[in-house]
Amino acid sequence: MKLKNLILQMALVLCAFNMNAELPVYLDDSKPIEERIDDAISQMSLKQKVALLHAHSKFSSPGVPALGIPELWTDDGPMGVRPEVLWDEWDQAGWTNDSCTAFPSLTCLAATWNPEMAALYGKSIGEEARYRNKSVLLGPGVNIYRTPLGGRNFEYFGEDPLLAGIMAAEYVKGVQSNGVAVCVKHFAANNHEWNRYTTNSIVGDRALYEIYLPAFKAAVDAGAWSLMGGYNLINGQHATYNQRLINDILKGEWGFDGAVISDWGAVHDTKQAVEGGLDLEFGTGTDGLGSKGNPYDNYYLANPYYNGLVEGKYSEDQLNDKVRRVLRLTMRTAMNRNRPFGSINSDEHHEACRKIGEEGIVLLKNVDNTLPIDLKKIHTIAVIGENGIKRMTVGGGSSSLKAQYEIYPLEGLEARLGKDIDIVYERGYVGDTCTHYNNVWTKQDLSDPRTPEQLTADAVKAAKGADMVIFIGGLNKSDHQDAEGCDRLSMDLPYNQNELIEALAAANPNIVVVNISGTGIAMPWLDKVKAVLQAWYLGNETGNALAAVLCGDVNPSGKLPYTYYASLDQCAAHKLGDYPGTPRHDPVEGDIIDMKYNDDIFVGYRYTDMNKIKPTFPFGHGLSYTTFEYGKPSINRKKGSVDDKFTVTIPVTNTGSREGSEIVQLYIADLKSSLPRPAKELKDFAKIKLQPGQTETVVFEIGREDLCFFDDKAHSWIVEPGKFEAIIGASAADLKGKVGFEIE
Repeated sequence: MKLKNLILQMALVLCAFNMNAELPVYLDDSKPIEERIDDAISQMSLKQKVALLHAHSKFSSPGVPALGIPELWTDDGPMGVRPEVLWDEWDQAGWTNDSCTAFPSLTCLAATWNPEMAALYGKSIGEEARYRNKSVLLGPGVNIYRTPLGGRNFEYFGEDPLLAGIMAAEYVKGVQSNGVAVCVKHFAANNHEWNRYTTNSIVGDRALYEIYLPAFKAAVDAGAWSLMGGYNLINGQHATYNQRLINDILKGEWGFDGAVISDWGAVHDTKQAVEGGLDLEFGTGTDGLGSKGNPYDNYYLANPYYNGLVEGKYSEDQLNDKVRRVLRLTMRTAMNRNRPFGSINSDEHHEACRKIGEEGIVLLKNVDNTLPIDLKKIHTIAVIGENGIKRMTVGGGSSSLKAQYEIYPLEGLEARLGKDIDIVYERGYVGDTCTHYNNVWTKQDLSDPRTPEQLTADAVKAAKGADMVIFIGGLNKSDHQDAEGCDRLSMDLPYNQNELIEALAAANPNIVVVNISGTGIAMPWLDKVKAVLQAWYLGNETGNALAAVLCGDVNPSGKLPYTYYASLDQCAAHKLGDYPGTPRHDPVEGDIIDMKYNDDIFVGYRYTDMNKIKPTFPFGHGLSYTTFEYGKPSINRKKGSVDDKFTVTIPVTNTGSREGSEIVQLYIADLKSSLPRPAKELKDFAKIKLQPGQTETVVFEIGREDLCFFDDKAHSWIVEPGKFEAIIGASAADLKGKVGFEIE
């Protein structure tokens, strides 16, 4: 058999060099892809088909070597291409040429509210994945931000399905323009990390269709080639092979033609995986699942599946559908001779990293125009806080990267201001001194012999002697902060930072707080500080991007992609009592945690609107160094049918002295509905750049899809006749005007 395979491979090589030889159809990419797939399937044995459906290393599946069908290589990294790992282990392989560009967190990308930035991000990271010869990039993550404690919030696009979907779609198209597939994750209702393997998300159809599925559908509509199932169960069945989710909705209603890939370790049963729509199994383990021999042969979609096929338990038609999807994925990527070569760590990618970071930083508060830093008035700055010197690209779980370089905040400020301003640094607190993850090292020494009391005293002394204090703190990639596998324990800043900020503000009221995190924090000191920046994890160019905004070289234009709660009881997931769920024993699944989504469709601003709650900062909030004036909105008609297009226009003027960008937000309110609806919902937005004194008229078109809601009993999207309002806002709370219209 081995000799036969060798002869066939040699024949294929000879064919490639013989211009007159006829290639097998499946190797001829001038032929239609479905014809090529049919040809390949007709030549595959049962064993070859099954082998195609599971891993043969930690991050690759084998293809069909005898037929010249190559391996599929996947790679972690919705924010950068992760370094190579050992064949069977998570630890890095120790290569010296596998560093990457570390891009900002996806929450930062969402905060740009700019689809062009999402396209640039996707194109850039796709080029890096292609250069490393990866077929599938495991991202983006589009799960909805449901609780501020979620450990992977920094990997997602925020709380609103429309914003998440628009940004994800452009990311998808950018990545796949390189012949690299996205793997959109984690499908679906995977909204926290606590007990992620055993949580049973109990979600109603309305919430699924209106909140938790739209971003996935937007990615599928954008042409996503693969999708990853979640670890959690949904309504009693594992998400990775959930009959309703995968077969009925994804592959049925949405017509998804790509491959469904398991999350690493998310498969638990052969029969359920086969029948529930899973196509490609990864990460079940390399311990042989309790048996000897090649451990990959014992995956649930390996020998157990093959034996079931031989015994007649499963149909070959079902098998062929899985094989077809994996072959389609392979032919779009690894077998695509026309895909570009890619590039990595290029100047263009570093520039994209910096630009996205600058545009995503959100100015939350700015009293007395404290920012930008006035070089005529400020001569000494005390920079305080561990995050000012801590490199953040390493750690946090599967998003951990080996960045070619990382400019931390203090470095960026010193490079930008060092010639003009005396900068004094004090750490203020010691948090996480670990400087490695999976054998990738930051090459920093974060040890400090001082006691907490001495650290505080030294920081306060520096603050008293400065014209301005810039505190750079927040979270990091440690467990129970922004990290995969565990949620935060509270909204409070760790390491006694709240107390430190209070002491610094008492010593010097001219204080700016820079919060580096991927999620919201409690701010009990907010009234005592002059300015606050939400700075995210910004990747390679962190220090440069942050310095550019602090100094006014870049006018901040980011806006929050989620509601910034003052406390957990402002969040519906916590207020309604379903987080962190209720343990029980299931006779089939064993010990699980039932988590009822009692908040239903009222997530984020939908809940605060309904209950007239005033959060610390509302969804869509973000300030600028200039000012904008909104005119009166108008609509082209007051009445119309459900299929008519309503056009809303609104003039916006830059009334300040700087060029700036504003994000104009369109919300729709259904004034009377047969089912409960939010007070308003985001339906469109536009980011416009204006020179001082310039006016631009923003135009929004409202169609049927902007007016409907999902009727779970009728299983249909419904638009009811009645009165609606188009509401223009600078945030979900800063409303600038509205116009009414009616559906007859």
